[in-house]
Amino acid sequence: MMKPTHKLEPLPDIPRKRYFAIGEVSELCGVKAHVLRYWEQEFPQLKPAKRRGNRRYYQHDDVEMIRRIRSLLYEQGDTIGAARLRLKEQPRVDTIVAVVEPLVLPTTATNSSRRAELRDIRTELESLLNRWPV
Repeated sequence: MMKPTHKLEPLPDIPRKRYFAIGEVSELCGVKAHVLRYWEQEFPQLKPAKRRGNRRYYQHDDVEMIRRIRSLLYEQGDTIGAARLRLKEQPRVDTIVAVVEPLVLPTTATNSSRRAELRDIRTELESLLNRWPV
């Protein structure tokens, strides 16, 4: 495994929006657009929606996946093949959240403090998942 040759700048927070254009993702992830297009070919987990004129529209989980790939390649020094294997072995955040989802009480529950407590637990778990080691 190669050692990274340079220290990367910290990335900006990901805004809360539904779709991101490739230029926005490039800025949010510190990776050029042509690299993003190449990674789509190399990493099956990365599949942005394509619309009119073959324009790519990335969702929040796509941006997080790109950041994970960037970390593996640029910070940890993995090869593309090694990064692909590591991503395949790690569960996706949305899969884990789907397991946590049933912990939330239905809206018909009368105990609002219990619902609030479970909502806090879920928020904390999601926050921990966002820091999942890559």
